[in-house]
Amino acid sequence: MNVLITGSTGQLGKSLIDLKPPNITITASTRKELDLSNIDSCYKTILEMKGDWIINCGAYTAVDKAEIEIEKAKKINGFAIKGFTEGLNKTNGNILHISTDFVFNGEQNFPYFENQNRSPLNVYGISKSIGEEFIESNINNKKKATILRTSWVISPHSKNFVLTILKLHSEKKSINVVSDQIGVPTNAKDLAKVCWRIIELKEKKNLPLIMQWSDAGVASWYDIAVAIGEIGLEIGLLKKQAKVIPIKTSQYPTPAVRPKYSILDTTNTSRILGIEPIHWRANLKKILLEYKDLQNLL
Repeated sequence: MNVLITGSTGQLGKSLIDLKPPNITITASTRKELDLSNIDSCYKTILEMKGDWIINCGAYTAVDKAEIEIEKAKKINGFAIKGFTEGLNKTNGNILHISTDFVFNGEQNFPYFENQNRSPLNVYGISKSIGEEFIESNINNKKKATILRTSWVISPHSKNFVLTILKLHSEKKSINVVSDQIGVPTNAKDLAKVCWRIIELKEKKNLPLIMQWSDAGVASWYDIAVAIGEIGLEIGLLKKQAKVIPIKTSQYPTPAVRPKYSILDTTNTSRILGIEPIHWRANLKKILLEYKDLQNLL
């Protein structure tokens, strides 16, 4: 089976490659090889590859910068999907498209279900919503498509909240971290396992068009920052931990408005795939231990 992975150097892309099943042949594309802001390039890539699957984890993820680079974000996160779906309609290939909790506005205080109306608050969320809508409206055979929403992806690689906060713990006496934005992180490795499981099952049966996955539990950015310090100290990755001070979103203004509560309900996905999500703190410890091992190799 031939699988094209966009965004192959990102957190999820790297994990997908690391956990590749033995029957899969991967074509890994980077920004240099595939310009996601060019709809024609996306269309032609699908026609030229003639692969069985595309896993689209390439995205414009600079949430605040998207408020300025509006058209670029919409092209990469939205209209690229139009190019992919038009190509897939000709090749009869499949798409697994990675989306986000930011398609919701965060105004409810219970987890979001797959079938709830999208209502994004910022340009990033709007652009990802456009991508979802193109899959729903543009692909001829819905059985060939899966939208997988996730939230707050973390790993021992690339640029992410965990590695940023870890560095701040080692350098600062105190850190101000927002405590009134509620969500849950997602281990990139577990997300990659879910992706490969979806592809495996799609060979045998129909799956829902929209699925959702994250780690188990609930957290604020403040909770995660505290846990990073505690676990980092426990495993010897940190010699000290900074004091983490909870602040309100209003005390840390950003160009993009964030959802206050963006937990995704993963019950249906867990049941269908036969995979139980691991609590975010347990996965955070795994990530920090892996990061420590990587540092020891340097």
